[in-house]
Amino acid sequence: MKRRAIVIVALVLIAGAGALAWTYRPFQPASVLFSGYVEADYVFTTSAVGGTLTRLEVARGDHVKPGKTLFVLDDVAERALRDEAAGRLRQAEAQLADLQTGRRPPEIEAIVAQRAQATAALRYSEAEYDRQVKLRSTGTSPAKQFDDARAQRDRERGRIEELDAQLRVARLPGREGEIRAAEAAVSATAGALAQAEWRLAQKRGEAPIAAVVVDTLYRPGEMVTAGLPVVQLLPPENVKIRFFVSETNVSQLAVGQTVLAACDGCGTPIPSTIRYISPRAEFTPPVIYSREQRARLVFMVEGRPNERAEALRVGQPIDVTLAHP
Repeated sequence: MKRRAIVIVALVLIAGAGALAWTYRPFQPASVLFSGYVEADYVFTTSAVGGTLTRLEVARGDHVKPGKTLFVLDDVAERALRDEAAGRLRQAEAQLADLQTGRRPPEIEAIVAQRAQATAALRYSEAEYDRQVKLRSTGTSPAKQFDDARAQRDRERGRIEELDAQLRVARLPGREGEIRAAEAAVSATAGALAQAEWRLAQKRGEAPIAAVVVDTLYRPGEMVTAGLPVVQLLPPENVKIRFFVSETNVSQLAVGQTVLAACDGCGTPIPSTIRYISPRAEFTPPVIYSREQRARLVFMVEGRPNERAEALRVGQPIDVTLAHP
């Protein structure tokens, strides 16, 4: 009996040790599940210049490429200002070119013709003066005729000198000060033209990137206020996931880490890269997509899908798990 009792005690001790060992075996935690939703960074196309919307070239759901015209505003006044500035620039450039090249060839030719006439008149007056000199020496010509012939000759010589000076001036460019002023006028009018062209370009909204049209905020005929969005776009790469992590789990995450986002109808989980972890804690929002009770103090984390971003819809609830290597 005594031996039997010892055997029973030994069996009990062995069973207790086995139960104790099972109780304190290392715990293998399951994958931690975080809840969140799909968010996006929208692109709003605007106009820096207000006006009446004349054409809306897209509708909700359209896929647009970069440079696609989205809307057009009334541009009659801007076109008139552009044309006026272009005309003033052409005028200023012509004035500058005129100063840089001197007078026009026809004007120079007119001065040359006048000099030829003056040369012929000078030859006649010199011949008349020589005749009067001979007559005066014989005493057959009165003194007045001699003086008149000499005065006429001197006038013709002076006329030749005057025309020669006009030719020299006509062939010279404008004065340096006038040229600098003309250059400044060209620069100023070119700036005015650039500004007018910029204002005209603002009357046409174009897609800056390939995207989906989410919404149009005006209709043709409505007045668009400068700076307010007209078309709302969503580029696929701007889709992101946003989920919330308790303070006990936030240390497991890091920027650049890969997580898996799962949602209803998405098929296999979508790999995503963490881009941002909020440095501040916040209270759990009153509405959060969750399957279990969560701590009231959480950290907001954002990530970008590495693939299949088109499978996600803004506002859609998601479940996020860590991706194990």
